[in-house]
Amino acid sequence: MLTKAPRPEQAAATLADEAPVTGGYASPWRLVWRRFRKHRLALIGSVVVLLAYLVVVFAEILAPGSPSNADEKHTYAPPQIIKVDLSWDDGLRFYANGYTTVRDPETFEQIHTVDPGRRIPLTFLAKGDSYEMWGLIPWDRHLFGSADPDRRVYFLGTDRSGRDLLSRIIHGARVSLSIGLVGVAVSFLLGLFFGGISGYFGGIPDLAIQRVIEFLMSIPTLPLWLALSASVPDDWGPLARYFAITTILSVIGWTGLARVVRGRFFSLREEDFVTAARLDGCNRRRIIFRHMVPSMSSHVIASLTMAVPGMILGETAMSFLGLGLQSPAVSWGVLLQEAQNIRTVETAPWLLIPGIAVFVTVLAMNFVGDGLRDSADPYK
Repeated sequence: MLTKAPRPEQAAATLADEAPVTGGYASPWRLVWRRFRKHRLALIGSVVVLLAYLVVVFAEILAPGSPSNADEKHTYAPPQIIKVDLSWDDGLRFYANGYTTVRDPETFEQIHTVDPGRRIPLTFLAKGDSYEMWGLIPWDRHLFGSADPDRRVYFLGTDRSGRDLLSRIIHGARVSLSIGLVGVAVSFLLGLFFGGISGYFGGIPDLAIQRVIEFLMSIPTLPLWLALSASVPDDWGPLARYFAITTILSVIGWTGLARVVRGRFFSLREEDFVTAARLDGCNRRRIIFRHMVPSMSSHVIASLTMAVPGMILGETAMSFLGLGLQSPAVSWGVLLQEAQNIRTVETAPWLLIPGIAVFVTVLAMNFVGDGLRDSADPYK
């Protein structure tokens, strides 16, 4: 039976994908990449995560204004939608409708409504609040905002103090996402050290370390957070509390990675290449760091990627419950504290938008971790 020959571009793509690298074989990292790029959700998650960390790096210029500036005239102001002027008289122009503010005669509450008759022109690289880019470069330009510095625009509304919610979400991403990276880095060192000792030596060291891990894992998370947070003095500043929260999350989070490393060391120490290294006279340090650790690096990276969302959720939950960072520090958990009151959420539902940012970021990181986990062993 005759089969249809593949088209030339399909055959070329297949050959390029299966072509070995120099030396006649594909490296382990190239095999991991081949399987990872077939995971559509993981690729989409990678783009989302990359964009999130670009926001972290360029938070000052991306934010329409300062996260701490309050406008008492626009408390709980609703979001203003970006619109396009299609008249084309002077080219394509963006604008947003201003507010009409009235005060409720019974509750004396300010009620803001969007007025279609009032237009606020928008522009790129708008002049606004001054800042120092990365703490080094003074500037006052923002990527997109009001063309008139005296007329502010709130794309995601304001909170109870009249602070721009979008600016606070962007600056809060810097704290929430960096805590995930710093906490996972500390957990990685602890997990690799104790898990490696437990898996390579076994015996009494393994017994002692596993009992400690089981003890930490048996403690309920919330009481452990309460106990560790109570040890942080109330007079500590936001930066000190930031490092304290990172340490707390690292102390809690290293046990899972230690279990993964221990299991991998147990399986690798009986492999032929490890036995050959012992017979060749290699010392323990060389066997561990030159032979065993590189062989399990893909699995460790996958585990680390899955651990970052847990760190972010941990910081968000602690700050939401009042156990972590507190105002004037800005994080996604701190922003969600204002959404605890159901009456406040009913009045200003846009205060839940930081929760959407947490959901999207954590979901994207889980997709990336799932793709790396499936690609960690490309020979299966």
